[in-house]
Amino acid sequence: MSGEVPSPAAPGDPTERLWQAVLEGDERASAAVVRQTLDEGTDPESVLLDVIARVQGRVGLEWAANRITVAQEHAATAINERAVAVVAAHPAARARPWRGRVLVACVDGEWHGLPARLVAEVLKLRGWHVDHLGAHVPTRHLVAHIHRTGPDVVALSGSIPTRLPTAHATITACQAAGTPVLVGGAAFGPDGEYARLLGADAWAPDARSAADRLERRPLPRPQPDHQPIDDLPHLVDQEYTLVTRSRPQLVRSVFTGLEDAYPAMRGYDEDQRERTAEDIGHIVEFLGTALYTGDEALFSRFLLWTAQILEARGVPARSLPPALDVLGRELKDFPRATHILRSATEHLTTTPLTASGATE
Repeated sequence: MSGEVPSPAAPGDPTERLWQAVLEGDERASAAVVRQTLDEGTDPESVLLDVIARVQGRVGLEWAANRITVAQEHAATAINERAVAVVAAHPAARARPWRGRVLVACVDGEWHGLPARLVAEVLKLRGWHVDHLGAHVPTRHLVAHIHRTGPDVVALSGSIPTRLPTAHATITACQAAGTPVLVGGAAFGPDGEYARLLGADAWAPDARSAADRLERRPLPRPQPDHQPIDDLPHLVDQEYTLVTRSRPQLVRSVFTGLEDAYPAMRGYDEDQRERTAEDIGHIVEFLGTALYTGDEALFSRFLLWTAQILEARGVPARSLPPALDVLGRELKDFPRATHILRSATEHLTTTPLTASGATE
């Protein structure tokens, strides 16, 4: 970043100007864009959701298309987080709490903290007292905070579907403590289907919808004798538990078997082999999550996304079916797992990918 005072922002769309500042890694310029946009009368909620959040969405798309590096993505996210702080500190964003108290946190193991921060800041603007605990909040600490502060609702954020089993435990623990739970984020499915499956009291697709939902009517508190209903009877077969516990062994076995099933792997350098092992680990993780939810579509969506990422990085997506086949042989005694693997392989091999890696 330059040590010079940034020149006045050029006229035009603030979203595009912020994107350019973020792309250049210029924190001071990004702050200047945000301040100017607020000074010109744009309301803080719109700056948060229609400017900063859109830029962050573009960051994710550019990373997925391999047009920016992981380091650039991390730097851009950090700059956007500071841009949110600029909004929060602006005089236009000052609001006196009067509605009630909300505890905002990410699921344990969830490190994508910006979506939760956006929810927290929007709720503050709408008049809520917000306790924002940030990313990766262990359930026991979250429940301890509930007992200490007595919030009206917990807003729980999750971006990664593999954290859904943990989210389920967290939702249940919060409700057992007498507090309803509103969830949001990509982890809970395109239409919030996993929010309903895991017993959340409400779901919202984004920060604005979450604030609107809480404004319409309060979420009722769970009864003191609230007991979670077992809505996941398929877990009785223990496939989720066994696959999850054996993940390290499965990764090693699939990695070894893949060298025979996909001979091109024999020419991989050390970095490529390490990335392959990581990809196999993710495949096993997502398979476990699909077993937990009982939804094979979750795994198929992950495989298509992985194929897009691989193609964008010059790795043929055809390397995936051999890995799934090897994993299927390792899990031949697990009927649900093998069905999910077969279904995902068929879906993957029959869904065309464009040159950029996106599904048609």
